[in-house]
Order: sequence, then C-alpha cells, then structure tokens
Amino acid sequence: MAESVIKTEKLTKRFGDFIAANELTFDVKAGEIFGFLGANGAGKTTAMRMLCGLSIPSSGKATVAGFDVYKHTDEIKRNIGYMSQKFSLYEDLTVAENIRFYAGIYGLSNKEIKDKSEELVHQLGLEGETKKLVRELPLGWKQKLSFSVAIVHQPKIVFMDEPTSGVDPVTRRQFWDLIYAAADKGMTIFVTTHYMDESEYCNRISIMVDGVIRALDTPYNLKKQFSANSMDEVFYGLAREAKRTGD
Repeated sequence: MAESVIKTEKLTKRFGDFIAANELTFDVKAGEIFGFLGANGAGKTTAMRMLCGLSIPSSGKATVAGFDVYKHTDEIKRNIGYMSQKFSLYEDLTVAENIRFYAGIYGLSNKEIKDKSEELVHQLGLEGETKKLVRELPLGWKQKLSFSVAIVHQPKIVFMDEPTSGVDPVTRRQFWDLIYAAADKGMTIFVTTHYMDESEYCNRISIMVDGVIRALDTPYNLKKQFSANSMDEVFYGLAREAKRTGD
C-alpha cells in the first residue's frame, strides 16, 4: 500500500460567515493521479491554496508531503511543484532562460541546473529552440515546457490547475502522456480540469459542490454509483445542486 502524501481531516476555510471549504477529509497516495473537480464556486481554488501553503486553514488538519499546513508552509512549497492554466512561463525569456530561472528558484546547484537543462531540452525535443523566446512557441510546447519546469526539482507532488485549458485534443492527450510518465516515477499528480474526458485518466476523483466533497472514488465506481454512462453525467448531475457561482 502506497503512503499518503496528502492527508486532510475536516479541513475548513472561512471568510467571515462564508465557508469556502467545509470539513474536507481525504487522502492522496504517492504516485496517484488525483482529480479535484468542481464547478465555479465549489471551493477548489481555496482548497488548493491551503494545500500549497498559500492560505492558512480556519480549522481542521492537513499534511502535504509530511509537512503540517499550519506550521511548515515553507517546507511544503519546497516539496511541491505548481502549474497553472496560464503556464507560469516568462514570455520574454528564452526556453533556456526559463529552465535556468525556475531551476534556480527551486534551489538546484549550477551543475544540477546544467544537467537538468540538457535533460529537459532533449526530452522535449527542443534542441534547436533553446534560444527562442517562449512567446514564439506554439501553445502545446509552452504547456509541455511549463510542466517540465514545474517538476524540474523532482517534487513529491505537483499541483496542476486546469493545465490543459485552451489546448487542442491531440496536444492534451500528449500532455497526459507526460503526466503518466511522472506518476510512473512516483510523483503524485493533483489536478483540476473542466474536461470530463480527462477525469477518466485519473486514478481517483473528488467532486466538490458548494464547499463540500460530494463524491470521491475511481471513475468506474462513480459512474456505477450514479448510474451514469460517463463522467460528464456524474459531474453535471452533482453540479446542478450547486447554489454558489464563484470561488
């Protein structure tokens, strides 16, 4: 049985009288691809910010990569990677400069930066593009590069916030090949997505509605539980219950 790298128990975040995330209890295993779904206003962003060490919970317990979300936020940040739907790259820097910049931020030595840069460029097939500005790259390449720099320091967990938004279906499938490769090496993937076909690629899925987790299981079991033919049916059946419209 794989160890749990994320554990939460009644994790809650309040803003005055408003409860953005209400008593979230779940765990994520090492090497698991964990889908974190919910409509706008469900509380996904609030929950992710707590788990990334960016927001202190109001109550409850949680550890990420073995570190307490109240006491060890700096250690959490050093042991995770993060990729947003905006890809988090500097458009006015070259491919090589972006890799070196992020590797430096994550504390890699000069030798490690050199070795990692060569490795990533080779893996991505960008040998002839290292001096090209990132803004000149096609969207799919930006996406792959963004994921690569997010895990350049080999974190235990990578949080991905709608990483494939706006990308064509073929490139999305290629991107998921990178995710599978990272998970095969023991990295844990915590991903949000609006594409329900992508949720089928996850080992397990949680679905939030109005700040609470309404469902959590494998895609197969969720479809069986809700007598649905697809994750679209499961998700929209639950999302119709939502009363909130913004995170």
